[in-house]
Amino acid sequence: METKNIDLSALRIHRSQGDKDGPPKKTGMIVGIALTLSVLGIGAFLLSQKLFAPTIDVRLTTVAWTSPSQSNSVLTASGYVVAQRKAAVASKGTGRLVFLGVVEGDRVKTDQVIARLEDADIHALLEQSRANLRLNEADLKDALRSVARQKTLLEKGLTTQADYDAADARQQRVAASIEVAKAQVTGAEVSMENTLIRAPFNGTVLTKNADIGEMVVPMAASVGSKSAVVTIADMTSLQVEADVSESNIEHIVSNQPCEITLDAYPEIRYQGYVAKIVPTADRAKATVMVKVGFHSYDSRVLPEMGAKVLFLKEASDAAALTEKPRLTIPITSLVERDGKKFAFTIVDNKACAVPVRTGRPMGAFIEIVDGLTPGEKVIDKLDASIVEGVKVKVQ
Repeated sequence: METKNIDLSALRIHRSQGDKDGPPKKTGMIVGIALTLSVLGIGAFLLSQKLFAPTIDVRLTTVAWTSPSQSNSVLTASGYVVAQRKAAVASKGTGRLVFLGVVEGDRVKTDQVIARLEDADIHALLEQSRANLRLNEADLKDALRSVARQKTLLEKGLTTQADYDAADARQQRVAASIEVAKAQVTGAEVSMENTLIRAPFNGTVLTKNADIGEMVVPMAASVGSKSAVVTIADMTSLQVEADVSESNIEHIVSNQPCEITLDAYPEIRYQGYVAKIVPTADRAKATVMVKVGFHSYDSRVLPEMGAKVLFLKEASDAAALTEKPRLTIPITSLVERDGKKFAFTIVDNKACAVPVRTGRPMGAFIEIVDGLTPGEKVIDKLDASIVEGVKVKVQ
């Protein structure tokens, strides 16, 4: 066959071109795959760092107005203005209220008649007692004359000793009856006085608890009866009663200077002092009551108003009381980075840096001139871990 004459040596594979082109293509592919894997790995790492970054626990504080005295304070407490001399004025007698001469806000003097009960029955009893006393006094005069007459007759022998003794006994019975009649008159007068309700001390009427026509009794026994007619307070005896934690009571001493601010007038501050530390604790609240007196106050201070008390290291001067409060945050809520000052708020559970402009320091606080608003919440106790965008959780 012709195939036997074929020269097999001519059958060759020319690898020179393949060897020339093959390796570079393979190497480029490997490099490309490696670069792609690197990029994906870096991206996955960054994504994992973002997704699985730890959440930092933080505490918040409030941007608030602070008075200059707060930099001098050792403790702050809340309480209420309470009149130390206060009385629910009631009647000692029972009857229908026919006169009420005061309303809320009226000032009264000691022993001033502020109300009166119906007294027709007691007045009749008083007149009856007085008439009985007059009758007994007339009988006493007759008995005295009879004794004198019997004595004269006895001396002349014109009467017997028995008649004289009988006249003398009658005179003694009438004298005793007079004492009883006087006691009855006194009792009726006391009952009449009990229909008058008087002010026990100089003060101001806080509440009016009964109206004309209602029954007034010493202790109310039904819905339709009243005991206290009005409530009176001595407005010169106002003090703030504040609860101080047992753990902080060691910072309080008698006559310690204080600054009082009413919730109703936060821009007005009053100088005060520790008047009394009540020598007992409230077991349920773990607090001790501290009574804080005013050095002076005006008509804006009213009983039962809420108040805040700053217990100071030393007394504030008059200039500090008139100086306006300043917007502040704790110094621990401020950080300086790259020459700029920042506070951090929370937006979508992430820390958000807020540039601020500060003023003068005020003890543990710093004045905020620009960047924050009153009532805004910022992160307290900043450290290096608090940066822009870091996840945070409020404790």
